[in-house]
Amino acid sequence: MRERIVRAVAGTLVLTSIALAHFVDINWLWLGVFVGANLLQSSFTKFCPLEKILDAFAVKSNDGNCC
Repeated sequence: MRERIVRAVAGTLVLTSIALAHFVDINWLWLGVFVGANLLQSSFTKFCPLEKILDAFAVKSNDGNCC
């Protein structure tokens, strides 16, 4: 469950960033850059800030492991 939430939030933020960059201001692309960089660093460090937020809301993963 947790992994699906992380992927859904990341995808939503990237698509929102693209839409805002197109319709509002090109600088909204930096939001997508931030999300991508965060996903990249979490693949190396296994630390994801969204996981800490999900921990605070007591969202468990299906297999008992971190995503």
